[in-house]
Amino acid sequence: MKYGAILRACRERMGFSQEELANKLHVNQSDISKYENDVKEPTISMFRAWMMNTQAQEVLVAFICGMDGLNIMQKVMQLLGG
Repeated sequence: MKYGAILRACRERMGFSQEELANKLHVNQSDISKYENDVKEPTISMFRAWMMNTQAQEVLVAFICGMDGLNIMQKVMQLLGG
């Protein structure tokens, strides 16, 4: 499954740069870029930490409940006002 767009939308919703989020997650900025560009797949613990740090727990719950990526993105975009 492709997670990059979901991860990016959550980060951008909080107004974090890749570097700011990387500092919060204790990883390199290049790792954030790899996750967002679907080069590297996040572990469940990384996905959870990302969602907690971007205050996007509803995305994590939707994902765990089996909602597909498109529906998750539509929900994130609604929250962004777009």
